[in-house]
Amino acid sequence: MNAVILTAVLSAGNSGMYASTRMLYTLACDGKAPRIFAKLSRGGVPRNALYATTVIAGLCFLTSMFGNQTVYLWLLNTSGMTGFIAWLGIAISHYRFRRGYVLQGHDINDLPYRSGFFPLGPIFAFILCLIITLGQNYEAFLKDTIDWGGVAATYIGIPLFLIIWFGYKLIKGTHFVRYSEMKFPQNDKK
Repeated sequence: MNAVILTAVLSAGNSGMYASTRMLYTLACDGKAPRIFAKLSRGGVPRNALYATTVIAGLCFLTSMFGNQTVYLWLLNTSGMTGFIAWLGIAISHYRFRRGYVLQGHDINDLPYRSGFFPLGPIFAFILCLIITLGQNYEAFLKDTIDWGGVAATYIGIPLFLIIWFGYKLIKGTHFVRYSEMKFPQNDKK
């Protein structure tokens, strides 16, 4: 049984290393990460990206050896919070895509897939994810004294996301895309 568990753990670690290395490589190729991570070896391996992700994974593993798992909980909560933030972004993107598509005079029936519950689906998803995101550690506020360490550990992903998001906007000079500025494949054919 231990061999099966060890094989599963090694397989998960291997796929995680492969995926994170290739993501960092792709981000570098797209200009969204330092270019040094876009360099390939003769065999086509993004070694610099592999080294960076290996160091980060190793440091994350080493956090389990310190203290009372505080660093591990911060990392876990940061990654968990990103999932909810991603779903908030998906709900906003879906809503804005459909609104922009219709406002530019396109027919929804031309889309290969149409959500049957629009606009309620993305609105419901946004509200639900927002409630879950903000309410993850509500009991910290119900005590006589607020557990600020627990609050910081739970919500660390939100300020981290905002810093990265606004930092990217400042560095790359991107702006909010209005409905009239949205580009759809039909627009490019005209």
